[in-house]
Amino acid sequence: MSDYGHRLLFGSFTTPASTDPAGTVDLAVLAEQVGLDLVTFQDHPYQPKLLDTWTLLSYVAARTGTVGLSANVTNLPLRPPAVLARSVASLDLLSGGRVRLGLGAGAFWDAIEAMGGRRLTPAQGVQALEEAIDVIHQLWDVQARGGVRVDGEFHRVHGAKRGPAPAHPVPIWLGAYKPRMLALTGRRADGWLPSLAYLQPGDLTAGNRVIDDAAEEAGRSPRAVRRLLNISGRFAAAGRGPLDGPAEQWAEELAHLALTDGVSVFILGTDDPDDLRRFAAEVAPAVRDLVAAERGPGADAGR
Repeated sequence: MSDYGHRLLFGSFTTPASTDPAGTVDLAVLAEQVGLDLVTFQDHPYQPKLLDTWTLLSYVAARTGTVGLSANVTNLPLRPPAVLARSVASLDLLSGGRVRLGLGAGAFWDAIEAMGGRRLTPAQGVQALEEAIDVIHQLWDVQARGGVRVDGEFHRVHGAKRGPAPAHPVPIWLGAYKPRMLALTGRRADGWLPSLAYLQPGDLTAGNRVIDDAAEEAGRSPRAVRRLLNISGRFAAAGRGPLDGPAEQWAEELAHLALTDGVSVFILGTDDPDDLRRFAAEVAPAVRDLVAAERGPGADAGR
């Protein structure tokens, strides 16, 4: 049983459809209006059916005032890390500290190559991602002396000026499934962001173990890594399976994930405004109540 004690958060995962830009933005605005904590969008720069994610995030930031904002997750092979660091810091400053940075090592390599990116093996992708984290952290560290210097195999920065610093400490969340990526998450990241649909039974427990071990070996507390989860499902009058039933069933299942597997951020993938309303009004409060009752009074629910 792994409850890391983090405050529970709930968010949306909306399709950034280029065929309906107004509808995409409206769903993001609705997520804030109904009280969700986070708005996220997938990032596939090679897909013309989708809006550019960082342009969309900037537009949504201007249309909202409180909700957190993140790519879910950023396609690093087509986003040079030094430029990405400045984009993230700039949007964080403009939005009043609302940006989070989801990062992925890359997938769909044919499409990435077609856009001018470099095809990498899984091991190379993990190494490139770790080098990128170095670049990003150094760009944001305006207190350090001298320019940014990272002499990696895939990312090299030689003397770039630091800054701007984000408005707040921007967490880096990694979309990770395999052991190398999970270990990197434990060593260097602030959060683990997989999708439930891509996991098999027991994968959360096993992934947590790899992350926790890697964190401890790096001298970090496992609690330094927040556990997030993209979810999807169907609201129905009667239960037919996992996340397929009434809101009460959803709440019980998500509370179990929070208390057993340490998940503290649940991000619902849907383009249905009614699902967002039910998730915010019926599921989220019930999950918070169930988890609070199990944790008991005085439980540490920070971060």
